[in-house]
Amino acid sequence: MKKLLCILLFLPSIIMAQDIASDSVFVDLSNPRATLNTHLNFLQDNNYQPKKSAKTIRGLEQKKAVRKAIKIKQVLDGKGLYIDLNSIPTDEDYKDSVGINAYSRYIIFPNRLPEIYLEKKGNNWYYSEETVLKIDAIYNNVFPWYINWLQEIVPEYGHKGFFGIEIWQLVALLILLSLVIVLYYFFRKIAFWLLKKIQHYITKSNADLEVDKVLKKLAHPISLLLSINLIDVVFPSLQFTLEVNRWVFLGLSIVETVFWIYVFLKLIKVVMKIYAEFTENTHSRLDDQLVPILNNFFTGLVLVLGFFRLLTIFGVDTTTLIAGATIGGLAFALASQDTVKNLIGTIMIFLDKPFHIDDWIEAGEVVGTVERVGFRSTRVRAADTSIYQIPNSKLSEIVINNKGLRLYRRYNTNLGLRYDTPPELIEAFVNGVRQIIIEHPETRSDSYNVEFTGFGDSALLIMVNVYFKSLAWSEEQTSKHRLHIAIIKLAAALGVEFAFPSTTVTIEQFPDKSNLSPKYNTSKESINATIQNILTEFKNDVPPENTPES
Repeated sequence: MKKLLCILLFLPSIIMAQDIASDSVFVDLSNPRATLNTHLNFLQDNNYQPKKSAKTIRGLEQKKAVRKAIKIKQVLDGKGLYIDLNSIPTDEDYKDSVGINAYSRYIIFPNRLPEIYLEKKGNNWYYSEETVLKIDAIYNNVFPWYINWLQEIVPEYGHKGFFGIEIWQLVALLILLSLVIVLYYFFRKIAFWLLKKIQHYITKSNADLEVDKVLKKLAHPISLLLSINLIDVVFPSLQFTLEVNRWVFLGLSIVETVFWIYVFLKLIKVVMKIYAEFTENTHSRLDDQLVPILNNFFTGLVLVLGFFRLLTIFGVDTTTLIAGATIGGLAFALASQDTVKNLIGTIMIFLDKPFHIDDWIEAGEVVGTVERVGFRSTRVRAADTSIYQIPNSKLSEIVINNKGLRLYRRYNTNLGLRYDTPPELIEAFVNGVRQIIIEHPETRSDSYNVEFTGFGDSALLIMVNVYFKSLAWSEEQTSKHRLHIAIIKLAAALGVEFAFPSTTVTIEQFPDKSNLSPKYNTSKESINATIQNILTEFKNDVPPENTPES
C-alpha cells in the first residue's frame, strides 16, 4: 500500500520529467538546421506537436507563438518554398557575411522571401524579431481575406476530390486561368499603347512599320509577365499542397525569367533601331558602326544574366560559379592578352574617333577606305579592292593620316620645258596656266601656285600646285584630266615644247642646211590672242563623265 501511495505521489513529477526529457531530446535550437528541423518536424501530420514547434519563436506566450509558427509554415507552403535541410548550415556560429558587418543570421530564401530568417540569441537560434512582427502581414498577402469567405461558401461536396485536390480548387483554378486569359488581351493593348507613347516621346516622331511590329512583339511578353504575376499572387490562395505549389512556382519562375529575357532582347532591338535612326542624322559615320557592336554586347549581357538567373532558380550557387568563372576568366585573359588589347583599342577608337566609316586613311603601310570597325580589328579596303584587317590595338598606337578629313585635295606637279624656250614664252605659259586654274570650276581660285622654280637636268621646271574642291577620288581624277588637257593645248598653241630626259647635240650651222633649232613666235599680240583662245575653249569645254574609283 505504501509503495502504491509513493507511486501516485511521484507520478506527476515523473510525467513532467519525461516531457522535459523529450524536449531536450527532440527540440534542438543549437544551429540553423536544427531550428528549422524543429519548426517543421513538429508540424507534420504524423508528428503534430505545435507547442514544440513554437519553441523556435522567442519572446511570446505559448498560444501566440504557436499561431506564429503555424503561419510561417503555411506561408512557406503557400509560396511553394521547399526547405532542403541538407543545404542548411550546421555551424553554431554561422554568420551571413564577413568583416565588421558580420551578423549571426540565416536568410532561408534571400531572393523570394527575405523577410523570414533566423538569428542567434544567446546560444540558440530563433526566428528573428522582424519575422515575428511581419508574419501576420505576409500571411495576409499570401492568403487574402476572401479565403475564409471562400471556404465558408463552398458546399460540403466541394471539398471532395482525388489525388489530394478538391473540387473547389479545380473550379477556382479554371476561373483563375479564364481571368488571366481575358486580362492578357487587355494588358497587351495597354502595353502597346504605352510603348508607342514612350517611343513618340523619345524620338519626337511616329514609329515606322518596322518599329511598330517590334513594339507589338514587345507588348506580348509584357502582358504575359503581368498575367504570370497575377497567378503568382492568387495561386497560393487555392491552398494546394506544398509539392503542387513547389512545382507550379518553379515553372512560373522559369517562364517569367524566359519572358524577361525575351522582353529585354526585344527592348534592345527597339533601342538600337531608334539609335540607328539617330546616327543616320549625325555627321559621324563611326556612330553607325557602333550600332551592331552595342547590339551584340547588350544581347550577350542579357543572355548571360538570364542564364545565371535560371541557375539560381534551380538552386545552383551562382556565387561560387561566378568566383570560379572570375578565376578562369583571369587565366583566360592572361592567355589572350592580344584580344584584351584589341578590345581596349576598339574602345579608344570610338572615344577618340580618329576616322569615320568611308574615310580614306594612311596607317603605316596600309592605305585605303575604312569599311568596318569591329571588336577585334578594323577592315580597310585598298584601292585595288583588296582587304586589310588591322588589329585595333595596333591601329590605336600608330600614326593615322586621315585623308577623309581634308578640306581640299592638293595636287602638285612639275612641268619641264625645253631649255631653249624664250623667256617671253615661259612667262606667257605660266600666266596661261594660272588663268586656266582660275577658270577651272573644281579648283580653288584663291589658293594656287604656278611658278618657274628651277633648272632641272634637262628641263626648265614649272611648279604647278592646286587644290581641288571635291574630296571624291573619281572627281579629282576628272578635274586633273581637264586641267592637263588645257595645259597641253596651251603649250601647243604657244609653241612651247615639253622636255624629257635626253642628251642632245645641237649643230648650230651646217653647210647647205637650215638651223635645226625650233622657231618660236614671241610676238606679244600673238601670245595674248593665243592665251585668250585657249581660255575661251576651256570655258566652253564639256567635262568628261566621272570614272569609277579604282
